Amino acid sequence: MASPRTTLLTLSMAAAFGGFVATACREALDHQAQAAPATAATLPAVGALPTAVGSTPMPSLAPMLARVTPTVVSVHSKQRVRVSPFNDPMFSQMFPGLTQERISESLGSGVIVDAARGLILTNHHVIQGADQVSVTLADGRTLPAEFLGSDPDTDIAVMRVKADKLQAISFANSDQLRVGDFVVAVGNPFGIGQTVTSGIVSAVGRSGLPGMGYQNFIQTDASINPGNSGGALVNLNGELVGINTASFNPRGAIAGNIGLGFAIPANLAHDIAEQLISNKGVVRRGTFGIESQDLTDAIARGLGISADGGAVVTRVFPGSAAARAGLRPGDVITSANGQRITGRDALRNFEGLQSLGSRVGLQVLRDGKPVQLQIGLQEQARSVAGGDVDPRLAGATFVELPASLRNAGLSGVLVESVARGSRAAQNGLQAGDVVLASTVGAFDDLAAFRAGFTQRPSELALRVMRGNQQGVLPVR
Repeated sequence: MASPRTTLLTLSMAAAFGGFVATACREALDHQAQAAPATAATLPAVGALPTAVGSTPMPSLAPMLARVTPTVVSVHSKQRVRVSPFNDPMFSQMFPGLTQERISESLGSGVIVDAARGLILTNHHVIQGADQVSVTLADGRTLPAEFLGSDPDTDIAVMRVKADKLQAISFANSDQLRVGDFVVAVGNPFGIGQTVTSGIVSAVGRSGLPGMGYQNFIQTDASINPGNSGGALVNLNGELVGINTASFNPRGAIAGNIGLGFAIPANLAHDIAEQLISNKGVVRRGTFGIESQDLTDAIARGLGISADGGAVVTRVFPGSAAARAGLRPGDVITSANGQRITGRDALRNFEGLQSLGSRVGLQVLRDGKPVQLQIGLQEQARSVAGGDVDPRLAGATFVELPASLRNAGLSGVLVESVARGSRAAQNGLQAGDVVLASTVGAFDDLAAFRAGFTQRPSELALRVMRGNQQGVLPVR
């Protein structure tokens, strides 16, 4: 009997992070899907898979997907952008009449999570800056979508549509997800239509990805391609375990799939979505009320401990949650709720993912001895008026840096807006400036920025990053 011939079918596709943008895709994030070889022993002569082998039915995901696919939608966004023929911004300002308006379109995915209210979850980056958003349901209907709010730091956005006969997905408890669990990704890659890919959970609690916000990702080898962003990652029961958000390849899109896909855990997505809905598009976050830095070898020697990672508390703000819990400068935070804290960034990432008012158990080294502390999180101010910290900054509004900028290595505060003709405007501050430090010293965040002006300096200067350039701005 002739030996069976083996056919290998390989499908290669480049992938990029986020929604599939018609005009540009980000490099360094990609995917490739590869089918396993099929042998003649498992293929009938007519070329169709059998429904059973003997009396045993063949396993199939089709019944589960029949329930899931109607809950996943395609998301279409349009944005009007002004395009100038000049590369130099100065010439663009001098000749504004030569700029042209262009429509930028992008595609992504979304998940219906509440059929009665028409609520849909997607990624913030899928609809970011959009002037118009619509969704296409699995049954072919295309509907306008109302934007309810988004959170750039966790990449979650909520939309609403008005339609009947919607089907919503059920949430799983993503905290129970284990490495090795089978998962299925559903979305609209490359705009070709609804597509299903499968794999396993490769890791949970993944963080440290460059250029992204607060991170607690599910990692999977299920292919997540451009356009899959905002779609569903489900378990074999058809329950939502995550919102697909990115695929990653440090060598760029040309390198092909390396099996690194990431999804936002369903529990986190649900919590952020509920906040966006109940707080009119705003996410309220808590803070410990401290400044910290990485535990280095030199600091560890000075404290008489071994340098095995941790965040050293350098400042505790009066009246903060940390002050009430008894945290002190010099304490080394090594874990929070059992999660290892490797340094300042890990502590900030953990803090940013906690619900407001939640209680956190901290493992601390104090004078070389372990100490257990319980600490709550107070709501952090979302913005500070410049005039409240120093009259010379009146007219400017300062906010926290986005987590993506923090992950790029920046510390400080962001200038959200500057009122025209205000004192801050006269001193040269502009919206979008990142204030890294001032005469009163460097600061990590908004709370430290505000606390630094307890004693107003007679002379004030700000170290500012504008675009990719840094400079010192005297303030009078």
